[in-house]
Amino acid sequence: MNYKETIEYLYKQLPMFSRIGSAAYKKDLHNTIALCNSLGNPETTFKTIHIAGTNGKGSTSHMIAAILQEAGYKTGLYTSPHIKDFRERIRINGEMIDKDFVIDFTEQTRKLSEDIQPSFFELTVAMAFEYFAENEVDIAVIETGLGGRLDSTNVIKPLLSVITNIGFDHVNILGDTLPAIASEKAGIIKFNTPVVIGETLPDTLPVFIAKAKEQQADLQLAVDKYSVRHIENKGAFLVCEITDNIYQKTEKYELGLAGTYQSKNLCTVLTVIDTLNNLKFNITQPVIHKALRNVKKLTGLTGRWDVISSNPAVILDVGHNEDGIRQVLQQLHSNYPDSKFHFVLGFVNDKDITNILALFPANAQYYFTNAHIPRALPFKELQKLAAYRSLSGNGFDDVNDAIKSAIDQAEKKDVIMVCGSFFIIAEVEDK
Repeated sequence: MNYKETIEYLYKQLPMFSRIGSAAYKKDLHNTIALCNSLGNPETTFKTIHIAGTNGKGSTSHMIAAILQEAGYKTGLYTSPHIKDFRERIRINGEMIDKDFVIDFTEQTRKLSEDIQPSFFELTVAMAFEYFAENEVDIAVIETGLGGRLDSTNVIKPLLSVITNIGFDHVNILGDTLPAIASEKAGIIKFNTPVVIGETLPDTLPVFIAKAKEQQADLQLAVDKYSVRHIENKGAFLVCEITDNIYQKTEKYELGLAGTYQSKNLCTVLTVIDTLNNLKFNITQPVIHKALRNVKKLTGLTGRWDVISSNPAVILDVGHNEDGIRQVLQQLHSNYPDSKFHFVLGFVNDKDITNILALFPANAQYYFTNAHIPRALPFKELQKLAAYRSLSGNGFDDVNDAIKSAIDQAEKKDVIMVCGSFFIIAEVEDK
């Protein structure tokens, strides 16, 4: 098979959560363990950092990887889902996995895959481990898919575990209360392994404290260590003044990610770097500053408050759950207080979007659409659900047609926001 045929085989033969939803989710680690055993357990040959959370885990993973890379460490990065290219999921020093490796690995594991029927995610995790081992990375940043306790990535024994925050998402799998979701995420906390928690809530903090105590894991709370003094948007950059609460020292960081919500992730990242330095890493402030300014260039991160055109502004963001959308809307109102908003929306069909739709303003213009995956919520159904919230607009089967219509109807000072799903962003055509 060539690369294109290999990717089509993976999509067709292996159940993929991002395309079909919970039917693809395997509630144990047996397949991942079997795959890793067959490969000689490559995940044991390099150091790892394990990252979970409802929102922000992708951005946090990319920032940490960028800093490690800039510090001179050969750094693997595993994230999901991809936006444009499957190879985005697996990178070394920002470079996507080699196409030939994807082909060869798929062939190598084909018989075992046909025997044990792993999910797409399970096989991809094993592929990442093998790629990082073969290329002898110094360290790999590993993002969970969803949850933590039963996530396929949870076969690693990391130097450090990180949980960014807890919110309502994937409640049909992880539980419908914040403590239940926190408990699943806390499953990545390992014995005698430090853990950094980004944001906490009264309902979730006791879960993390109890799990860390049970595992004799040193617990670091980013909110205790760092606080955001001031943030300012400057085009494609976010200028953050962050105070070290222990030493009462304030530092200004220029972050190459424009979303104001990234300031919270930055506090988590800085706490992680402090912990790594305590573990005998050598990461200096000049390295941190340079890496944060250049995070997109270093690691290829996309889909986070990407302003792809102006007059009118067109912004892409992968915000897709209640907390993520709330942060997007807050920044819109802050950055563009006098503008009319046009929302291009598309969601998946296994998410309760009632509360999400309630967040959107009734006085905006809407363009309802859907991605072309089995898991997508058809735009006509989205239109009906939105109408109950007094949100009205036309429907489009293609996100690009929706964006074109929005541009045609918008004035130069208006703002077009495209959000609701990774898969909507994935189908936006490059300019």
